[in-house]
Amino acid sequence: MTAPEARVSAGILRGAWEAGVAVFRGIPFAEPPVGALRFAAPTPARRWDGVRQAVSFGPPPPQAAAFGMDALAHQAPGDDWLTVNVWSPEPVPGIGLPVMVWIHGGAYAIGMASLPEYDGGCLARDGVVVVTFNYRVGVEGFAQIEGTPANRGLLDQIAALEWVRDNIGAFGGDPDRVTVFGESAGAGSVAALLAMPRAAGLFGRAIAQSAPGVLFSPELAADIATACAAELGLRPTAADLSTVAPALLSAAGDAVSAKMAQWVPRWGQAAYRSILFAPIVDDDTLPVTPWQALADGAGREIDLLVGHTRDEQRLFTALGGLLGQATQVSEEQALTALNILAPGPEGARRYREGFPAAGPEELYELVNSDWLFRMPTLHLALAQTAAGGRAHVYELTWPAPGMGGAFGACHGLDVPLVFGNLSSGQPAMLIGEGPSPEAEALSAQMRAAWTAFAAHGDPGWIAYDTAQRLVRLFDLQPEVCAYPEETSRLIWQDYAFPALRPTE
Repeated sequence: MTAPEARVSAGILRGAWEAGVAVFRGIPFAEPPVGALRFAAPTPARRWDGVRQAVSFGPPPPQAAAFGMDALAHQAPGDDWLTVNVWSPEPVPGIGLPVMVWIHGGAYAIGMASLPEYDGGCLARDGVVVVTFNYRVGVEGFAQIEGTPANRGLLDQIAALEWVRDNIGAFGGDPDRVTVFGESAGAGSVAALLAMPRAAGLFGRAIAQSAPGVLFSPELAADIATACAAELGLRPTAADLSTVAPALLSAAGDAVSAKMAQWVPRWGQAAYRSILFAPIVDDDTLPVTPWQALADGAGREIDLLVGHTRDEQRLFTALGGLLGQATQVSEEQALTALNILAPGPEGARRYREGFPAAGPEELYELVNSDWLFRMPTLHLALAQTAAGGRAHVYELTWPAPGMGGAFGACHGLDVPLVFGNLSSGQPAMLIGEGPSPEAEALSAQMRAAWTAFAAHGDPGWIAYDTAQRLVRLFDLQPEVCAYPEETSRLIWQDYAFPALRPTE
């Protein structure tokens, strides 16, 4: 079969056919952000002559050391970090297929589109064009550096969406039917894009899977950047940092991250959860929080699908060595978490009263899940409906069968289910060895809902409202019912998820 080709604004591309899907990888959407462009807003990629081979992923941006991502990045060296990848079931101009643009997660510090769990082939075979891309993370993308624009990673995302608008028709996609979707920091990015004037008109639908509620004020971001630069004996300025090797800057961030416990008194919740980077509410690129923007009507014309897993914190409890150990979460650990994370001075008391049968471990997991993912995600839907927009809400309650079911319905479980990649990549380890028929069936349900939403804005269940509060539960026996985390909802109902500030 002849290799598929596509003509985009910068030149002609030649991809490959894989299992009936045309795949194009490593397409530049912006110039490499190095040298004179270091820490700058992205600039469009230059044209090339002839036919460009587009069969390999572009190199990832510099990575933090978490999960060995820095070593993985070193295996694919290069500075052409800003590339997109496209999977199309029918790469014919004018076909007008719905487009789904994925924004990966990774705490705004790690992540790359080349991870096998983000392969778009399975989703594309369901009749959509799938796009993934790299964006700057860590110091390169999110540190507050004097003399540079804030939120460079988000500006990269906007540049990728502009590329989609201008070029996706060449792959059979409809630029007027673009859905952005992401999980964890990717969902936080989706939420931020809803609040960014520069992103207006680039997508008509949005899916936020487990959106974190963490945003930084410029003061907190500057404080953290100062600590990172100080690891190198430098100041957080473009003049000081622009010639420092990217790997050294990533290592400086890792050094600060390793000392987060000492910063809890000053950086509060961010340090407690070891969060070094987040979108910055800077009155320019991101003028207000996503919740405020939606409440003000910014997303009224955008179809919104949001949801979370039931046991968001369980994965992090396991990574911290606290899951299933003889010494489980202590009363002191639970109390510390409640005092730092629960909303308002009465938050800890309200959790105890709301969950009277919960022991320390359950309270610890509840407040962490609620603060970081569950409640900020729900509040996106609440803000959207309050402004007269429409939002559909779901909760993934199916417990992951891997590791004897110890992970429950944990953070990240939705990724392999939504992409249909049940046998590849680290998140798929949660599914267990050899995906079961139940996992295959649940994945098919979620893919059908996501692609239907991308096609016409209806995932297959009723929109959320403040009277019935109906949501879709994804499990072996799916159902639509009243939102099941009602106690948590009431505890958090008056919290605004403001940008975090230094506490002293």
